[in-house]
Amino acid sequence: MARRSAQSPSFLSFLCPLLLAALVGLTTAQNAPPAAARGARARVRVGVILNMSSPVGARRRVGIQMAVEDYYAANPASATRVELHFRDSGADVLRAASAAVELIKNEQVQAIIGPETSAEAEFVVHIGNRSHVPVLSYFATSPSLSPAQTPFFVRAAANDSFQTAPVAAILNVFRWRAAVVVYEDSPYGTGILPALADALQGIGAKIMDRTAVPTDATDDRLDAVLYRFKGMPTRVFVVHMRSSLAGQFFRRAKMLGMMSEGYVWVSTDGVGIFMDRYSPEEVDAMQGVVSLRPYVQETDTVKNFSARFKARLRLENYTADYVREPTVVRFWAYDTAWAIAAAAEAAGVTSPAFQTPQMSMALTDLDRLGVSATGTTLLNAVLNTTFEGLAGKFRLVDGQLQLPAYEVVNIIGQGARTVGFWRPESGISQDLNAGSAKTLKQILWPGEPRDTPKGWTVSPNGHKLRVNVPTKRGFTQFVDVGNVSTTGNRNITGYCIDVFDEVMKNLPYPVHYEYVPYPDSSESYEKLVNQVNMQKADVVVGDVTITADRMAEVDFTMPFTESGWSMLVAVQKDTSTSMWIFLQPLTTSLWLASLIFFCFTGFVVWVIEHRINPEFRGTPWQQFGLIFYFAFSTLVFSHKEKLESNLSRFVVIIWVFVVLILTSSYTASLTSMLTVQKLQPTVTDARELVRRGEYIGFQEGTFIEPLLKKMGFQDRMRSYSTADQYADALSKGSANGGVAAIFDEIPYLKIFLSQYCDGYTMVGPIYKTDGFGFVFPKGSPMVADVSRAILTLAEGENIAQIEKKWFGDPGSCQSQSSAVGSSNLSFRSFGGLFLITGVVSSAMLLIYLVTFFYGERDELRAAEAAGSGSPSLRRLRAWMQHYDRKDLKSPTFRTFNDESVRNGSEYATRTPGWFDSPCNGGVAAGANRIPEEAVGGMSPFSVSRSSESNAGISPPAGDTPASEFENSFERRAGEAGTSQPQQINLATPV
Repeated sequence: MARRSAQSPSFLSFLCPLLLAALVGLTTAQNAPPAAARGARARVRVGVILNMSSPVGARRRVGIQMAVEDYYAANPASATRVELHFRDSGADVLRAASAAVELIKNEQVQAIIGPETSAEAEFVVHIGNRSHVPVLSYFATSPSLSPAQTPFFVRAAANDSFQTAPVAAILNVFRWRAAVVVYEDSPYGTGILPALADALQGIGAKIMDRTAVPTDATDDRLDAVLYRFKGMPTRVFVVHMRSSLAGQFFRRAKMLGMMSEGYVWVSTDGVGIFMDRYSPEEVDAMQGVVSLRPYVQETDTVKNFSARFKARLRLENYTADYVREPTVVRFWAYDTAWAIAAAAEAAGVTSPAFQTPQMSMALTDLDRLGVSATGTTLLNAVLNTTFEGLAGKFRLVDGQLQLPAYEVVNIIGQGARTVGFWRPESGISQDLNAGSAKTLKQILWPGEPRDTPKGWTVSPNGHKLRVNVPTKRGFTQFVDVGNVSTTGNRNITGYCIDVFDEVMKNLPYPVHYEYVPYPDSSESYEKLVNQVNMQKADVVVGDVTITADRMAEVDFTMPFTESGWSMLVAVQKDTSTSMWIFLQPLTTSLWLASLIFFCFTGFVVWVIEHRINPEFRGTPWQQFGLIFYFAFSTLVFSHKEKLESNLSRFVVIIWVFVVLILTSSYTASLTSMLTVQKLQPTVTDARELVRRGEYIGFQEGTFIEPLLKKMGFQDRMRSYSTADQYADALSKGSANGGVAAIFDEIPYLKIFLSQYCDGYTMVGPIYKTDGFGFVFPKGSPMVADVSRAILTLAEGENIAQIEKKWFGDPGSCQSQSSAVGSSNLSFRSFGGLFLITGVVSSAMLLIYLVTFFYGERDELRAAEAAGSGSPSLRRLRAWMQHYDRKDLKSPTFRTFNDESVRNGSEYATRTPGWFDSPCNGGVAAGANRIPEEAVGGMSPFSVSRSSESNAGISPPAGDTPASEFENSFERRAGEAGTSQPQQINLATPV
């Protein structure tokens, strides 16, 4: 509609722009300074290089002229005046470079605007950099041109690398992880590739193919490229071309049926900016394309310029084809001219001045170019210039224009509909509001599908997927290729087949496939995997192990079986016995711990019972033996000693409980060792097999064959295919035509052990692999979906049912690999029991000692004062002697004392203690002293004993101390050599 109205304007639509232009001209004339003042202004010469022969170049010339006129209309008091000098490049690189040389040499321009392409700008920029003339380009968007390398180059447009982020964001919104990039074979096209690859890699997407299209490509050349794209599984294409080539490219794509349902086309701003250039046929071919274009807010200033611009074109008698709506590039051209005028005024640039180079011989015009004296000043002023332009805020960062946002448009009907925006700080959004949804509006894709395309196709040619499966002679539980049926089909079954079928059912889209047996898989699975790499198969399903070498050529899904491989050997009965087998049930640490706790428990009981229980008294050797005897007698619960203290009783109760568990466990373990038949593997180390020169076996076609050769087996290997052959080879042994061990993957070994329960075991280390996986072509988008489906299947119950169907119930036929006898008991098994008894015994001992020292504190102080020697030694002797005495206040000794009194003596039953001295000092000589040789087994310590006073006995008269009196009875009892108490007349003085 817009194009038809431009071709047949009404009278009002033609008159209004003329009146507006007349008013602007009148205002300019009224505000213009006098002629004398205008003559005093400094002239700033600016060259403009355009393709004057094209309608685009003519329109851009008008826009640049209007920018300079508008600037001085808005700033009539300016001290400088920009003079524009136009040159025609003819869209030729050499002509553009020649025009730049001529402008600098003859016109002495102080800045250059243009040219229109990145290829032309590359030459002109180097010329300007050499002569210090700033070159401002509003269309050289290729990242290959960098202001960092050529300081006098100013990009007054958006760098193409800026739009790679929004392109990747669009793909990320729809979770497309693979794309084909097709670009124009020119500096404009190739410059974007590094940044685009980085942006796609940042979202986890792969570039499946990169294809350059010549700018002058014929339809046949484009058809060849598109046919190749059509044969790929990827259906997402990123296009980076200028408008002329893009229109031709999409026409051919529609002719080949690639603008239909399932295809996705995302274009850079080379399409979105120049929608007004395409013919109706080209726009019709682009239906559903998603493109970018720099966002320009439609302000009143923009509308005013658009109206004046079209009116100006009509006034200058341009044809209707020339009069079109201005694009963002035209706004950039306008803002560039305005920026030069503003910078020249801000810097106060004077008339042009060039320094002529001092050269003895100038061979070319380039050698005769001078260096601008005002170029650096003008360049710095341009870089610091900021204003609100038609295309938005004009602001340069590192010599490049910064864009606030990109607009995402969808080509529908005769134009483009905005479906979203992209901003550097917030990414994709439906509009520019802060709270806008982080997605795009509804997009009409090619072919107008109801749902968003998934971005790839399962079968590019539309046929069923060809799924190759291995042909196996053994272990058919994984894949079993049956005989040909009457219908000509094979009945292909197995664990891998059922898993793959279940996974395909769980995919969110239908997949049609057929199984095709591969006959040569038994020789090597490498050939089977290469069928996918050579595009002779679409998928490989079977017991194919994931390895690094294979992943270099194809892609694997996540594994669906257990990983690793190991060694299978035969086992033999161990009939050897040892005379020390009774020591094997307990480990050394447990034996030592038991001995320590036996001794500790006996010691604690003795300490508590010694002062109150006559059964825990006697000579030192008797008491020392009693400690061990009492503790060890608890092993068979034969301890006869009667305990008097509740503390010691509690200790023994806990200890008996520990002994009960310990002896029961020991008995059970020893019984198992003596009765259970023990099976031992014939070999446990692969290095031992190499050293002995034994033969080993492996499954035919396995990937571990070269690994076994590296381990040193070389020519001593034999291949097998079935579990029966494994058993036969192992039973024969290496010396009789068999093998000493079989090396295979864990799933196969488990199947073998489930069939042959006895006589074989899996030993040695498990060498890591990644298990079985399904094989897809490199970069196939199905890999991620199938892997997710495998994970979903593994988390459910279906996988367990499939395993039960093909491998039976787990544990129904257990291997004897673990039946190698009973293991001995360790200290860790009884650590809790020892901790309990240790804590209880220590606590009871502590309670007893605290009670003893507190209750006997007065007598201990008196004994310390009566002794001789150093204070520490006196204290130690006093405590030890006092502890060794009987506790006459206890019920046991109180009963003895009463009976002794009635019998005439209370000392006859006393036995020598740990600390009794055979010759106490201070005792009268005579019959009361016991000779040293008469004291046998008594303590060697010679210390004084404190009094054992009794209320029923009075001390003798005279100077003899009470303690000496007591000791005399003990000595007489010892001399008598009998335990019977002597009859003493207490009325008769001694």
